[in-house]
Amino acid sequence: MTHEKRPAAIELRGIDKHFGAVHANKDVSLTIEPGTIHGLIGENGAGKSTLMSILYGFYQADRGSILVDGKEVQIRSPAQAIALGIGMVHQHFMLVENFTVLENLVLGAEGGAVLNRCFASARMSLDTLKREYGLNVPANALISDLPVGLQQRVEILKALYRGAEVLILDEPTGVLTPGEAGHLFVVLRKLKEQGKTILLITHKLREIMAVTDVVSVMRKGALIDTLETHSTTPARLAELMVGRNVNLKLAKAKRAAGAPLLEVRDLSLVDPSGVARLKALNFIVHEGEILGLAGVAGNGQSELLEVLSGMRRPTSGEILLRGKPLSDADLNPRSMRMSSVAHVPEDRQRLGLVMSFPASENAILGYHDDKVYANGVLLDRAAIIADARVKMRNFDVRPPEPLLRASLFSGGNQQKLILAREIEHDPDLLIIGQPTRGVDIGAIEFIHRRLVELRDRGKAILLISVELDEIRSLSDRILVMFDGAIAGECSPDTPETEIGLLMAGISREKAA
Repeated sequence: MTHEKRPAAIELRGIDKHFGAVHANKDVSLTIEPGTIHGLIGENGAGKSTLMSILYGFYQADRGSILVDGKEVQIRSPAQAIALGIGMVHQHFMLVENFTVLENLVLGAEGGAVLNRCFASARMSLDTLKREYGLNVPANALISDLPVGLQQRVEILKALYRGAEVLILDEPTGVLTPGEAGHLFVVLRKLKEQGKTILLITHKLREIMAVTDVVSVMRKGALIDTLETHSTTPARLAELMVGRNVNLKLAKAKRAAGAPLLEVRDLSLVDPSGVARLKALNFIVHEGEILGLAGVAGNGQSELLEVLSGMRRPTSGEILLRGKPLSDADLNPRSMRMSSVAHVPEDRQRLGLVMSFPASENAILGYHDDKVYANGVLLDRAAIIADARVKMRNFDVRPPEPLLRASLFSGGNQQKLILAREIEHDPDLLIIGQPTRGVDIGAIEFIHRRLVELRDRGKAILLISVELDEIRSLSDRILVMFDGAIAGECSPDTPETEIGLLMAGISREKAA
């Protein structure tokens, strides 16, 4: 007796998509087998998001076809994708925070005007889904009261409730602790066991190796290769993504820290609504060291960056620079820059760049009063453009076009432009938030190398990142933040599980 082979869960044939002059997808053909976890990786601008947006109905291809379970279909909206059994969990969750889990589950799928009947049916379905997939979430809890890991479970439950057989997850671990990420992988394997098909988009090669069966690599809009995960390596995947050898091991010699440069004493911040965002923080950053601040996003890191860069006044406490307390008059971005403190903000597009300005003008933002850029009372346009060319060459900004608008550069190149602006002024202290957020692997390698070079020249760096691998790789010491406070201090060699517990607010004593 022979078993007939099931058709592909999803098949994309010759998908082609242009956005003006940009060729986002180039004749992409991809087959996703049913009951597998299929990884999709590539650099920024490789075409992954465009391809998934076409599959989910956000965009329509210029050319090509989509088959679901062997049948050609037209997907012109997310509603049509959902009706065909395709669900998507976005990187930034699509939940109503002041609704309960149950209310979010049925939102948009009420099925009639009698809500009590709808809720009763949904509660039964939720209980079944929780039992089948190990997705335990309290039905009556408000979304705003749930930790991020449970909010993500709600997103997965929403897709399953709507009948998803194929689940697309876009960078699903970006906001999770290591423990929450580990549980997500358990859930994904359980979904696979139950016959679901998972399409995982991530830039984290370790996750690809840990959880996928098959991985497809995209580069510059084209599909480069599809490999069985067990037959490849992270180095091989990185090479396929970038088109050259990539050094995944950061070379960083140990060195003794120098004198204290930045000292924070009992620093607290209460926001206008009375919520304590920072709670009596105490720490020191020394010359010649990278101090990493780890933590899940939303635990006070952003507020700390704003205070230390002079964008926001603390409610109480003291900040000392080279042993001298800073007054209220000192705590503004201009004075901090004049004190040789540089700042690379977390949100490069909102706080780091003026997107409509050319690269040359962005390359001097905050430093435009320097005499080197002036011609009398006016800015020296020729000097500014020449300066931008040097910075772009030194930091490998592509394309090296000073007159190109910032909005036309990829995320990684926007980040390198900001780093060039701040590092080329040779600061004594660099405060940097999420240095490689949304940045592809080739640019990550470059940025990490420049930060280590800065540290090796005796400069102090305060590094804030939600990427635990990045924190452990770059830092000489690690502080972990939870709920606005310092939960503990670790060395880079501390086991990931221990750091993860601190990130979740569980002290070493409680863990023991």
